[in-house]
Amino acid sequence: MLTKEKILKAPKKNYMNKEQLHFFRDLLDDLKKETLTHIRDAKDRLSNPPSCSDEVDRAQHEIDSMLFLRIVERESKLLPKIDKAIMRIKSGDYGYCLESGEPIGLRRLLSRPTAEYCAEVKTINEEKEKHFAD
Repeated sequence: MLTKEKILKAPKKNYMNKEQLHFFRDLLDDLKKETLTHIRDAKDRLSNPPSCSDEVDRAQHEIDSMLFLRIVERESKLLPKIDKAIMRIKSGDYGYCLESGEPIGLRRLLSRPTAEYCAEVKTINEEKEKHFAD
């Protein structure tokens, strides 16, 4: 069974072989389950508010509710990215930059398994976004 350490030590010629693809598929499946659990837990907390007897408790509950809403929103945006990454595994495109076709890199994929672009292209795209946002 592959581990993160074994993947990082693998020769470059083994990049995105069957074993690695299986590892990342499992990683994405686990990430999806974890994300769905976080969303479900946050929604449960929002739908079952505690009875607040004083203003301080009520204010704290409102702050907590805003935080949980942000969690649900953020994690809901992650789910389609996970599904797209799983589809790229199935199509054989996983691990390669959508723009340049170059390998994204194992370190980047281990830290962000839904990555679509290599670090160089992502940096350029972010700089363009900053430039046009100003």
